[in-house]
Amino acid sequence: MVSGGREAGVPWGATVMATGIVSIGLRLAGFGWAWRTLAATAAALWVVLAVSFGRSIAGDPARWRDEASAPAVLTSVAGTGVVGDTAELAGHAVTAAAFLGVAAVLWAVLLPRVVRGLRRPAPGAAYLVTVATQSVAVLAALLAARAGSGWLVWPAGVLLGGGLVLYFVVLARFDLGQVAAGAGDHWVAGGSLAISTVAAARVTAAAGPPVRTPLEWLTLAVLAAVLGWYAVLAVFEVVRPRLRYDPRRWSTVFPLGMTATCTMTAGTVCHVPWLVGLGKVLVWPAVIAWAVVSVGALRRGLRRGRRPGSEPASVPPPRPGGRSGTRSPRSGPSRRARP
Repeated sequence: MVSGGREAGVPWGATVMATGIVSIGLRLAGFGWAWRTLAATAAALWVVLAVSFGRSIAGDPARWRDEASAPAVLTSVAGTGVVGDTAELAGHAVTAAAFLGVAAVLWAVLLPRVVRGLRRPAPGAAYLVTVATQSVAVLAALLAARAGSGWLVWPAGVLLGGGLVLYFVVLARFDLGQVAAGAGDHWVAGGSLAISTVAAARVTAAAGPPVRTPLEWLTLAVLAAVLGWYAVLAVFEVVRPRLRYDPRRWSTVFPLGMTATCTMTAGTVCHVPWLVGLGKVLVWPAVIAWAVVSVGALRRGLRRGRRPGSEPASVPPPRPGGRSGTRSPRSGPSRRARP
């Protein structure tokens, strides 16, 4: 396993994030059976992430400590938060609270190491410091809206602010050339603002006056930046297409799904109906991207599975009058194997 729960070349954390947020987008758009199917898939993938994460710590603690400073490790936090969101939206508040506890502990342990290791220029994955922070804020705010959990709105608000500060810390280091040349994780530049919009909207819904109105304006302002990023990144995908499968494309699917989700959420909370309609339209690029990247991941997995037995081990040709691992007949010249 490598950072973020990636084993055998599969970025489990990013896969959980992408699958979970697309499922939530489908739920908000009114597709009940599809959202439940993908939510269950995300939960199953989270189990794989948890097992992989545990094996990494137990099997090679030194390597894990080295990798725990890479931004990709924070996909474990965000993936946990997104699965917790699906549990809360499905009505399982106790399960969601358990996921919140796990996500909060992972965030507290991993975030300081990643922030200390941020470098310049920073890749798109560096924005995961914001994504991880806001994933905890979103789940806390969702639970805060429930009766008896109102105290969570204040930690959620603090996390919302901290996540936005971290966004600008990374933005100052971000390599803008990645917009045209990135392999997929450059989309997190917009996706981190998208989850910030969801966090702002959820805190707005959970908070009462007098802070509700300023929070609505904050939600809409961050959403405007999200849609700007979305337009720029989409244009560069057309102008500079990158069609080869790369595991980092899961970090493209997540922002696409999160943009649709944040647009519908902000439209509902801030009472702007046309935003809800726009979000329902934006769900479909996310669904298509999820399907395409899933097929690419399956094809790569099948190729990797066939590779070990696809070719027999090569045996070097025997030396004239000598040995090549087995004794050559002495009575005749050695034959060179045809390629």
